[in-house]
Amino acid sequence: MSRFVLGAGVAGLSAGMASGFPVLEREDRPGGVCTSYYRRENTPERLSDRSGDDEAYQFETGGGHWIFGGDPAVLRFIASLAPIASHQRRASVFFPETGVLVPYPLQNHLSALDVGAQARMLAQTSAPREIRTMRDWLGASFGEALCQEFFFPFHELYTAGLYREIAPQDAFKSPRESSATGYNSRFVYPERGLSRLVGEMAARCETRCGNGVVAIDRSSKTLVMQQGAPLSYASLISTLPLQRTLELAGMAVDCPTDPWTSVLVLNIAAERGPRCPDEHWLYLPHTTSKFHRVGFYSNVDESFLPRAERGKRRVVSCYVERAFVGGDKPTARETREYAASVTAELRRWGFIENALIVDPTWIDVAYTWAWPSSRWRAAAIAALEVEGIYPVGRYARWTFQGIAESMRDGFVAGAAARLQAAGAV
Repeated sequence: MSRFVLGAGVAGLSAGMASGFPVLEREDRPGGVCTSYYRRENTPERLSDRSGDDEAYQFETGGGHWIFGGDPAVLRFIASLAPIASHQRRASVFFPETGVLVPYPLQNHLSALDVGAQARMLAQTSAPREIRTMRDWLGASFGEALCQEFFFPFHELYTAGLYREIAPQDAFKSPRESSATGYNSRFVYPERGLSRLVGEMAARCETRCGNGVVAIDRSSKTLVMQQGAPLSYASLISTLPLQRTLELAGMAVDCPTDPWTSVLVLNIAAERGPRCPDEHWLYLPHTTSKFHRVGFYSNVDESFLPRAERGKRRVVSCYVERAFVGGDKPTARETREYAASVTAELRRWGFIENALIVDPTWIDVAYTWAWPSSRWRAAAIAALEVEGIYPVGRYARWTFQGIAESMRDGFVAGAAARLQAAGAV
């Protein structure tokens, strides 16, 4: 019987390359959330590659997916497929009420705030407390004043309110040391976009797009497909979100499912406003439209702009992220109203003037979380592995990691599966 990889994101493609197993993908294109696409002004069509005259805006399906960290061998592999440019992070916290930009991490740049606020925050000490939730960890780490100023309202938006209940995690995203700390102080990005990297990877393995798995029949070891005959399998590498793999396999574990947040990404091209920042992205504690981050593609690389606009600083391309509790997707009307609210808010701040393109994308599983003392993730992975289904990558293993780490996991799992299939282990 055959062996398959489920999902043609970067982890799945890496596993497919290392194993030689076919990669099954529901969408018409590989890449998952790590996919570039292109839009021209005044046309709604999303283009899968650059047009001949290079006069389209480039966007990412899931917002700015920059490649940070990672094993040097993986980064060398990426560079061998698609030339990459390296960038030093420029990120700040933006306070819309005052228009103040404070370099990230905020706690190391309190002098950028007004003197009174700085004094209150420096005088605030965190009292010992039991740390059970993310809110507890933030309070104990940064003190009540700084949390009220930034960390609590930002995490209210970033986690769609879950930070009061979920366990502490991803502490490296709120560093407490030097300004160079954090998980992405330097990052790389492929020239001509993520789709170039994804396309090169997909060309090096057997990728079957446009026909996803709708059920995994464990008793007969068959995959029920969207169309066509079922496929018999001996084992599977799944890079699909962990709860989705359980659902497909008709399985459950005896503990509450850990939560996740979905993200609505608005990709925007607009006339550049008089106060448009030069940062790569901004963290936002308060917004009328309830988004928590705005990033600027064209501040990372001007190739995101049409060729005729590069070097002129007349237009900007950006992405805006808003979180929702897992799968609580807004309606089409709500999305239109939200898009109008966002563009109006960005105009009030002076970041943009007239919007030229506003294009929403939806990431159903964007960030994964855990309940305090949860056993769900470990139990789910163990139950699937007993059935010969091996979760690999960021969403399948329900953990935060970047593109390079997910590729590494795919290579390791794929190589091990190939050896196992050959009877070497």
